[in-house]
Amino acid sequence: MVLRAGDHVAWPQGPGEPVGLTHRLMEQQGALPRVTLVVGMVTSKTLNAPSAAGFDYLCLNGAGDARKAAAYSGNRIVPAHVSAIPGLIAARRIPVDVALIRARPTDDPEMLSLGVICDFVHEMVAAARVVVAEIDERMPLTGQDALIPRSRITHFTHADRDEPLLPDPEPSALDLAVARRVAELVPDRATIQIGIGTIAAAVCAALKDHRGLGLHSGVIPDGAVALIETGAVDNLHKGVDAGVTVTGGLFGGRRLLDFADANPAVALRRATYTHAQATLSRLANLHTINSAIEIDLSGQVNAELAGERYVGAVGGQVDFVRGGRAGAGGRSIIAMPSVTPDGKRSKIVAGLGGRPVTTARSDVDLLVTEYGSADLWGLDLKARAAALIAVAHPDFRDELGRASGVSERLSG
Repeated sequence: MVLRAGDHVAWPQGPGEPVGLTHRLMEQQGALPRVTLVVGMVTSKTLNAPSAAGFDYLCLNGAGDARKAAAYSGNRIVPAHVSAIPGLIAARRIPVDVALIRARPTDDPEMLSLGVICDFVHEMVAAARVVVAEIDERMPLTGQDALIPRSRITHFTHADRDEPLLPDPEPSALDLAVARRVAELVPDRATIQIGIGTIAAAVCAALKDHRGLGLHSGVIPDGAVALIETGAVDNLHKGVDAGVTVTGGLFGGRRLLDFADANPAVALRRATYTHAQATLSRLANLHTINSAIEIDLSGQVNAELAGERYVGAVGGQVDFVRGGRAGAGGRSIIAMPSVTPDGKRSKIVAGLGGRPVTTARSDVDLLVTEYGSADLWGLDLKARAAALIAVAHPDFRDELGRASGVSERLSG
């Protein structure tokens, strides 16, 4: 038997999940020894299986269906920056005994391609006693850090399930309004970092008329393809990796995967490169764009917990927030609607009430809502509160003003 009692079983995040293998894991749960599943962001329906509750979990993320794993585990979530995860795996602070991966053949019979993700997959493979590869030729053929020696694989199987695709969600009118404000802050020839989700999709749409942009990101969505094809992104002014879009993961649908297939202008790189301050500080005019669940009046950002539910992660936000300020001309943008989707609660709040501080107020630079941008860099606490209230929804500004001690009426 491949699994031993007490093993930690890991697989790559999002589209890197070998869903044939993970579904068989769920189907056989009752016959397996007790193991712990080490999961990052889960975008499949694997954890919907009733048997999923029978595993122990160690979570690197609470986004997507990983929130189910967080609930099953009693919130055994590792609060670590993406830049730290490779070292934590290598040091077995995050144990990996069995790695389940997706891969596809290359022209070199000695090498396989990880296809869609390589953020910290190499560290998983290096740490594991057993590596099982699900061969899937539907994935794009990618090189650079996506290449892995075939000799490192101990068992092979073939993909027999639908691909774990992740096409862009449809942004709301509010998301699009926020994105237009973001686009106003991003100059031509900037290098940008974006994530996934509705804000990222909206930002991609809002930047379509820019020119000379570069793209360096932990993950990229389908919207990145349109930016490249329309000429908004040419990657010629990045300072490093000229002419190449750099990412750790392809979190999209067939449009993105087909675009990346055997495309030398798309480079998959490990998190030790994409999220490293040494890399980010060399990028010209880096503008990083991330989102949040809420921000308090001192500038503390929560990107993890909505109410009592984990829906996000520490992830790479802090790496890129700091990276946006690390080089010449760079900025860091936190972008979010001013209110929750039902319009009943402000996402700018008086305090976080014990919910996590993902990004410290000392790191936050620009906060953008549909009402404009609050430039918090270097502001004192009173000035920060006033700047944030000015971009809050008008229905909540008086209440926030009273909570902060800012007495001026800031509605309108």
